[in-house]
Amino acid sequence: MRDVSLTSDVTGSVWKVLVAPGERGQNGQPLVVVESMKMEIEMLAPADAVVTSILVQEGQMVEEDQALLLLCST
Repeated sequence: MRDVSLTSDVTGSVWKVLVAPGERGQNGQPLVVVESMKMEIEMLAPADAVVTSILVQEGQMVEEDQALLLLCST
């Protein structure tokens, strides 16, 4: 198992957090949606993993490459 972070692909605002700590996400599953330039962009799980921490909240502005979640991959 290794810890990884899910980062934002774009600068924008967090529109929706789709998971909670302790939830298991599958590779490619949308975990967070960021709105940028009136487009909703899904941030996908990079691997099968458990969400260990959520670092942002809905409505928060984020920068490109900013960590959104911490995951423990299996």
